[in-house]
Amino acid sequence: MIKASDFGNDFSWGVATAATQIEGAAQLYGKGPSIWDTFSARSGKIKKGHKLDIACDFYHRYREDIQLVKLLGFKVFRFSIAWARILPDGRGEVNQEGIRFYHNLIDECLTQGITPCITLYHWDLPQALENEGGWTSFSINAAFNAFVSLCAAEYGDKVKNWLVLNEPFGFTSLGYMLGIHAPGRTGLSNFFPAVLHTAIAQAEGGKILRAEIQGANIGTTYSCSEIIPYTQSDNDLLAAKRVDCLMNRLFVEPAQGLGFPTENWDVLEKFQIEYGTWRLNERMKFDFDFIGLQNYFPLTIKYNAFIPVIQAWEVKAKSRKKPHTAMGWEINADSFYRIIKQFAAYPNIKNLVISENGAAYHDKITDGNIVDAERIEYFELYLSALLKAKKEGINITGYMAWTLMDNFEWAEGFNARFGLVHTDFKTLTRTIKYSGYWWQEFLRN
Repeated sequence: MIKASDFGNDFSWGVATAATQIEGAAQLYGKGPSIWDTFSARSGKIKKGHKLDIACDFYHRYREDIQLVKLLGFKVFRFSIAWARILPDGRGEVNQEGIRFYHNLIDECLTQGITPCITLYHWDLPQALENEGGWTSFSINAAFNAFVSLCAAEYGDKVKNWLVLNEPFGFTSLGYMLGIHAPGRTGLSNFFPAVLHTAIAQAEGGKILRAEIQGANIGTTYSCSEIIPYTQSDNDLLAAKRVDCLMNRLFVEPAQGLGFPTENWDVLEKFQIEYGTWRLNERMKFDFDFIGLQNYFPLTIKYNAFIPVIQAWEVKAKSRKKPHTAMGWEINADSFYRIIKQFAAYPNIKNLVISENGAAYHDKITDGNIVDAERIEYFELYLSALLKAKKEGINITGYMAWTLMDNFEWAEGFNARFGLVHTDFKTLTRTIKYSGYWWQEFLRN
């Protein structure tokens, strides 16, 4: 059985969260509305009509929650800053009460011996900026840079570990192309401008942090999935390459100075020409200290001529009789190992951190205990694959479990439970699950 010490004494173990998903106090203490406040208020956008106004009430309970982080044995707490909590209109007047909250949270982490790691943007754009076009508008970059500078000035003397963006492909595709996440916009005419401005933001955010924080350790995170062709036919192989361009290459390659991946797909070639992205290669380039990988599942892809633009569709794990989580996501630790190797092959990536990994299950409550043996098995499989990659010489220096506690899981509402700690959303009582105790034991050894 593997143990934490197998990864070395300098390996960093943490747990990850996001402001919108846990904080609550969504309309209190001077916070402005975010796109997720607006989106979740629309009828039918969130499963069962769940609202994020209270979420886990982390805003009022952060001290006890940081104590839970410590009790479970983690040394790093990853959290995000709600942009609209400190800048209610996205720019301009600063909400000092919001500024104070994050100072108090950081101070509590440091008092408890927990290293804080800040994500600057975890999907919660201020609604005031969305009203101006959001990530599709060229003005977003100036607003984002001012937000980054404010955070650096306020917290940079206490916090040295920073992530610029959380899963840029996730929020641009789900929010600006497919419309199933906030702000609910659709089509390539929204998606491509959002991609361009986001690629610029990840580099310029990194540059600001490097200039303004002495000794900063700067990264950004990418959702990633191994893309597996359903067959070895030319059509399936090319469909898989197109999906790989989007899911795995679209943001990491501009940061590497390689521009957007245009080979094998004329749609991205047209994007490159129409938006003149080749002129912006230097602006999109930044030498990150580390890259955060967030992996939950592989995708098996089959060619489908009836799917617009990408002409590909996913063959679900359930239909292939593969093991899967409660979300229907395939469980495949070998694929986790292979996607790590795929990113490690970029010559300019110095260091990888697994900044999210975890699984949702239908946990069982037995005599007040939260029994989640499947989640424990999942972590054992994935950590074994991670150790294999590390022993082969890939420079992986940390791992963050998703997530501390059951929370507001975006469009899934409170239905998808990923936490190591169970949240009763009626009473807000926290109960450590069996998987939380498993981590406690794992991190002792």
